[in-house]
Amino acid sequence: MPIKLPADLPAYDVLSREGVMVMSEDQAMRQDIRPLRIGLLNLMPKKIQTENQFARLIGSTPLQIELSLIRMSEHQTKNTAADHMETFYRPFSDVAASGERFDGLIITGAPIEHLPFEEVTYWDELRQVFDWTQTNVHSTFGVCWGGMAMAWHLHGIYKHALPKKAFGCFRHQNLDPASPYLRGFSDDCVMPVSRWTEMRQEDIDAAGLKTLLTSDVTGPCLVDDPERRALYIINHLEYDSGTLKEEYDRDVAAGTPIEVPPGYYPDDDPARPPQNRWRSHAHLLYGNWINQIYQTTPYDLDAIGR
Repeated sequence: MPIKLPADLPAYDVLSREGVMVMSEDQAMRQDIRPLRIGLLNLMPKKIQTENQFARLIGSTPLQIELSLIRMSEHQTKNTAADHMETFYRPFSDVAASGERFDGLIITGAPIEHLPFEEVTYWDELRQVFDWTQTNVHSTFGVCWGGMAMAWHLHGIYKHALPKKAFGCFRHQNLDPASPYLRGFSDDCVMPVSRWTEMRQEDIDAAGLKTLLTSDVTGPCLVDDPERRALYIINHLEYDSGTLKEEYDRDVAAGTPIEVPPGYYPDDDPARPPQNRWRSHAHLLYGNWINQIYQTTPYDLDAIGR
């Protein structure tokens, strides 16, 4: 089954060209099934790139997905055209006021790791989002900074600053092969990492949460929070093949101290095209998340969160 997207959303054409099944509103209306309602709270500056990345992953399952794009109510993006935001995004305040419920919600990262959470301009509203998920969302997936922020708000798990940026592709160990979210996973997998902060295992243990994937080099990555019906992943399986290269080239051009991301370029040579060694596990993880939602969410949307 395809993912349902507005026909004029840029991701519609991008995913169609890649062979991902997409359908318009008119096509979806002709199918007598209830699609899974998945929200994307997009906190990243490059909104369209992030839309493509997550739509690609959640649109590759056998289920019909209805993707809703959500933004913070007062925060104005400087990197995406205003008409795109006006056409395709709804402010969270409108979504909350409508009483809508979602089978799943993805909360993206944001390039503001250097700030204490309480100094983020939209922190108060984001805390409302986290609380709202407990009554209006069946399963929430917090990604990178979004995951760390949610873990801080709900469990007091602190984000610790790193002495240097964790940047590259690192092997991660599968700590719980029986987890429904890791169904089909290898004993280990490679994953892109790009962050200045970390969550520590002792803090995760103290909160009573379970780490599913971890790295000997960069620490815990995927954390299960069954009581809150949430997953937190602080690395980037959703990244495109060239995303780390864009970050590396940007920093080199700006004169920012940055090391060649290990495990990304062949022989760690940035003159050679990077290799994508995480794509299959990215589709597995998000496909497993969608499948778990499908298996457990109420058919009646109004019953979500009750």
